[in-house]
Amino acid sequence: MIYIIRERATPQQIQDMLQDLGTYIKLAVDIDREILAGGGALHADCEAVLLEDGSQQAVIWGADWNPTSQQVTFESLINIRPRQNNRSMEILDPEIRERVTHITTRLLEES
Repeated sequence: MIYIIRERATPQQIQDMLQDLGTYIKLAVDIDREILAGGGALHADCEAVLLEDGSQQAVIWGADWNPTSQQVTFESLINIRPRQNNRSMEILDPEIRERVTHITTRLLEES
């Protein structure tokens, strides 16, 4: 199940987003709107949900959230963007990584 998270996620939403992969959640994070879509089996599915909601592709970045360790990782096929100087699956720009981390922890971290 994929959710768009605009406010802190509920424990039930976290559990629902874990259904496909069990131990971590695939994310697409809109760094301009400071929201994310999480869940499902592919980052691209989360990205599609955000695009349908009005996000712009250039500001959506893929990441994973591990609720057990409360950590973000930054690898996704949707991050390969030669036009934006990101030729890797990993987010290379430290500023973008920081924004993705900030948004993800604000919305998904346990309080």
